[in-house]
Amino acid sequence: MEQSFIAYIENSIRQNWDRDALTDYQGATLQYNDVARKIEKLHLLFEAGGIEKGDKIALCGRNSAHWGVAFLATLTYGAVAVPILHEFKPENVHNIVNHSDAKLLFVGDQVWKGLDETAMPNLEGIIQMVDFSLSVSRNVRLGYAREHLNELFGKKYPKNFRQEHVKYHEDQPEELAVINYTSGTTSLPKGVMLPYRSLWSNTKFAFERLPMKAGSNMVSILPMAHMYGLAFEFIYEFAVGCHIHFLTRTPSPNIIFQAFNEVKPDLVISVPLIIEKIIKKRVLPKLETPTMKLLLKLPIINDKVKSSIRKQVMDAFGGRFEEIIIGGAAFNHEVEQFLRMIDFPYTVGYGMTECAPLICYEDWHSFKLGSCGKAVTRMEVKILSPDPAHIVGEIVCRGDNVMSGYYKNEEATKEVLDADGWLHTGDLALMDEAGNVTIKGRSKNMLLGASGQNIYPEEIEELLNNLPYVSESVVIQQERQLVGLVYPDFEDAAAQGLNDGELERIMEENRTALNESLPAYSQVAKLLIRKEEFEKTPKRSIKRFLYQTEKG
Repeated sequence: MEQSFIAYIENSIRQNWDRDALTDYQGATLQYNDVARKIEKLHLLFEAGGIEKGDKIALCGRNSAHWGVAFLATLTYGAVAVPILHEFKPENVHNIVNHSDAKLLFVGDQVWKGLDETAMPNLEGIIQMVDFSLSVSRNVRLGYAREHLNELFGKKYPKNFRQEHVKYHEDQPEELAVINYTSGTTSLPKGVMLPYRSLWSNTKFAFERLPMKAGSNMVSILPMAHMYGLAFEFIYEFAVGCHIHFLTRTPSPNIIFQAFNEVKPDLVISVPLIIEKIIKKRVLPKLETPTMKLLLKLPIINDKVKSSIRKQVMDAFGGRFEEIIIGGAAFNHEVEQFLRMIDFPYTVGYGMTECAPLICYEDWHSFKLGSCGKAVTRMEVKILSPDPAHIVGEIVCRGDNVMSGYYKNEEATKEVLDADGWLHTGDLALMDEAGNVTIKGRSKNMLLGASGQNIYPEEIEELLNNLPYVSESVVIQQERQLVGLVYPDFEDAAAQGLNDGELERIMEENRTALNESLPAYSQVAKLLIRKEEFEKTPKRSIKRFLYQTEKG
């Protein structure tokens, strides 16, 4: 069958048998043959425990080699994987496990501390991700199989487990592979049903367009419980035969910087926040010197200076990658212009969980500034607008990547998937004659000005985030006025010796400066300082819906 996703996994294990596969950063490494053995043992556990093809298996823990093994074991057995973000609150995890009808839960030790097994009565077993031991067994066969696993394995493979024994479930294009619960910046989680064709199509696209080969290095930063990280920092790389390094802890800029320098990845996949933080903390301070500012303005030495700056930025990400792909949220325009000025190899893609995740992409060589690329292969993209090049409209798409619907929620499915198979994304954009898509905001976020003008809060926030001591912001509407909620860069402010009163004065100056660059109908009436960071989704987008009613 031409469209087999699992064939990618099976072939890679056989062809890369003795290569390094998965490493927990500063910890143990599994080779492809180790991964295969662990998968086989989990298959024996599933089989003996009465797990059938099509049963749901949930996974909740930080990124790790064993997370990857458990995920691959689930799919190659023919069961359905339900990845759950480890940062979700315990009640969310309980709800998702129950709603998805999961029979087993693989759980990380950090997550397990907060969970209550009695709140998940339908689970037959809970397996610790760290060593695949059984914490909870409500099924005698499962308990017996776990106790005698090595014995069962030895009986099945008396003369060693070899490449030719790797033979997995044969997937069908429309068969359900993954249920991925979106945290959703705007609503409650929904279970996105992703059939094998969407995983296959995204993986095939990566083979067609991305630079990795067997033995290439990858640092996995984004949560694998989210489709962006799962598809492009794990699945594709594993299918190619790469060596994937999991950070296994919260990816602070310092840890990421250190890992990039040690691992030297061949491709970097990221969200804007991580790129912006590394550039702002590691690169821009070196360019703030009077000499450097002067050099950048001179046309003649410009190229030499540019290439030296480009090298500094490249080195901040390990110095060996062919491209950085940025997605998951809006990219800061000022940082993007800086990268374009130094001819940095970056591109911005666009997708959503409902497309597993890809909708648009363009290689960095032909990428248009400010856009998020063009429709990817096997996908059609349209803008619902009388004049898509000049009048903003909603992005709709259809094709192999699109989900089959929301699990047990026909109503929500009908709201976004129309009778002709078009997925209504809720994102607003323009599209030029060449097919480049430029996002303007989310239709749910759009605010209406006093005289009916469309106001896109994201555009105001982008300007605001470039002002002194602003770390992040959300613009909301209160009694027909626009209000900016600001989480300041307290670390920077403290380093400059600023007290609360001085910070408030600077924010008022920021508001004045901001309004000078905005039309009258979208000017901000006041800025409110927040003491805590905004809550984020797995893609590091702010959960805007939590802040719509905030008062100063």
